Amino acid sequence: MSFTDRLVIWFHVAFVVFTIGPVSIAILSSPRYIRRRNVAVLRYLMRMTRIFGIATLGVLAFGIVAAQELKKLSAPWITVAMTLFVVSLVLLVLITRDQRKAAVALETAAEHEALAAANQGSPGDGEGGPDAQDVPPGSRAATRTNAAHVERGRIASLAGIVTLIWLAILVLMVWNS
Repeated sequence: MSFTDRLVIWFHVAFVVFTIGPVSIAILSSPRYIRRRNVAVLRYLMRMTRIFGIATLGVLAFGIVAAQELKKLSAPWITVAMTLFVVSLVLLVLITRDQRKAAVALETAAEHEALAAANQGSPGDGEGGPDAQDVPPGSRAATRTNAAHVERGRIASLAGIVTLIWLAILVLMVWNS
């Protein structure tokens, strides 16, 4: 194996470690912060998902170059691994979309709750305004909060699928190397 081959494989592994790890953490943490209704952290995780998701293209690029240099590009397991990787990228796009929808829904719900609290009086003035967790059913805030929870479930399920795809690719790489 030449120095160039080793360098390309090193870059491939480095991209795996430094991109797939952070994007996995971001997508797997998103449901927790939707449940906690923490929009600031959710927006940060959405940005992490987008940036590191795009950076994972380096994994694919260096993987193709490494397979080509090692004359394994036509191997069926390489084709399967590349196909699975492209599927995971498509799912990352869907996860980013759902993160954005959840953030917008939570922001809108918070605005409606603040408006309702202002109209009914604040909790400190003796009139007992609405609690953030006690949203009246059927209100716009409740509808938006429910929409965010639907997105939370979708993100959690897609994140699990993406993680399983990456584990399958890892098994293919280790088993056939």
